[in-house]
Amino acid sequence: MALSAGPLKVCIVGSGNWGSAVARIIGNNVKKLQKFDPTVNMWVFEEDINGRKLTEIINTDHENVKYLPGCKLPDNVVAIPDLREAVQDADLLVFVIPHQFIQQVCDEITGHVPSTALGISLIKGIDQGPEGLKLISDIIREKMGIDISVLMGANIASEVAADKFCETTIGCKVLENGLLFKELLQTPNFRITVVDDADAVEVCGALKNVVAVGAGFCDGLGYGDNTKAAVIRLGLMEMIAFAKIFCTGQVSVATFLESCGIADLITTCYAGRNRRVAEAFVTSGKSLEELEEEMLRGQKLQGPQTSAEVHQILKKQEMLDKFPLFTAVYEICYEGRPVADIVSCLQNHPQHNAGEHSAWHYVFFPLLFTAH
Repeated sequence: MALSAGPLKVCIVGSGNWGSAVARIIGNNVKKLQKFDPTVNMWVFEEDINGRKLTEIINTDHENVKYLPGCKLPDNVVAIPDLREAVQDADLLVFVIPHQFIQQVCDEITGHVPSTALGISLIKGIDQGPEGLKLISDIIREKMGIDISVLMGANIASEVAADKFCETTIGCKVLENGLLFKELLQTPNFRITVVDDADAVEVCGALKNVVAVGAGFCDGLGYGDNTKAAVIRLGLMEMIAFAKIFCTGQVSVATFLESCGIADLITTCYAGRNRRVAEAFVTSGKSLEELEEEMLRGQKLQGPQTSAEVHQILKKQEMLDKFPLFTAVYEICYEGRPVADIVSCLQNHPQHNAGEHSAWHYVFFPLLFTAH
C-alpha cells in the first residue's frame, strides 16, 4: 500500500537522550525536504522538572533539560505527552524507547496510525518468544502490521547531538523503505549505509551492550586495554555466533564490519553508558538500580536486561557453556557471581581451544562463514 500523496508526517516515539538527538536531526532535515511535513511530533513521557512539565520546557525552551541538557532542539519539534495524539496520522514512526516498553506502546497505538505507515526502530534490545529469539522489530511488525526497518551504529547520543561526524547502519526488509529513512535521517556528519541484513543489524545493536558491560567490569577491576581488546574480540565472536544460530532471516558476516557491528561495539566498550555503569558497579558497590538513578537520570540500562533475555534463550537451548562471556555478564548482574570471574571466563573461553576438535570449532566455525 502506498504512503500518502502529501508531505509525510513524522512522529518520534520516545524522547530520551538518543531520541532527542535524533529529533534534532529530523527536525532540521524536514525543514529542507519538501517530501516531509515540516512539523515533527515527539512523544514525551510527562515528567515534572522543578515545577514545570517537561513537554512545556521542550516546547517553550526547545531543550530536553533532563535527558539532553545543553542541546537546542529545532522549534518544529513538538513535544506531546499523549501517545495516541502524537502518532495520529503519522506516515513515518521512529521508535526510540527502552525495549522493555515496546509491547505496551504498540498495544496503545495499534489502530491509531494509517495502515500504510512505515516504521524504523532505533531500539537496542531483544525479547524471547516460544521459538527463541524475538526481535523488537518483529514485535512491532506483528502487533501493528507495518513494515519496520532498523537503525544501529556507533552513535553516542551526545556526540551526534553536537554534530560530530559518525556513521550508522540502516537494515531493512524493503530497500525502498530503508532508503526513505536514509533520506529523512542522513546529514553530512551522520552518514548512513543501507543493507538488507536487517536481523543481523538489530542483533548487533542489542548484543554489543552485553559485551560493553563485560568491558566495564574489567575496567572496574583495573585491567587494561589489552584485556578490553580480548573482551571486544571474544564478544564479537559470540555476537556473530548468536546471530547465526538464532536469527531466522539472512545473516552475513560482512554486516558485522558495518557501523552497527564492530564500530558500535568498540565505541560502546570505551564510551557507552553500559561500560560506565558496569565500571561503577564494581568500584562503588552500589546496585545497578541505584546507579541508573544516579548516573542515567533514571533511564534504564539495556545491557543487563538484554543479558537476561539472552540467558533465557541460551538456557532453553542448553548452550550456556558455548557463550561464556554472555553467561558471565548475566550471572554477575543477577545471580551474585563474583565480578572477578569475568577474567576466568576469558581465560577459559572455548575460542582458545585451538585444536580442530574443540567445541567452538565444531559448533561455530561453519556458522560464522555460511549464511542461512
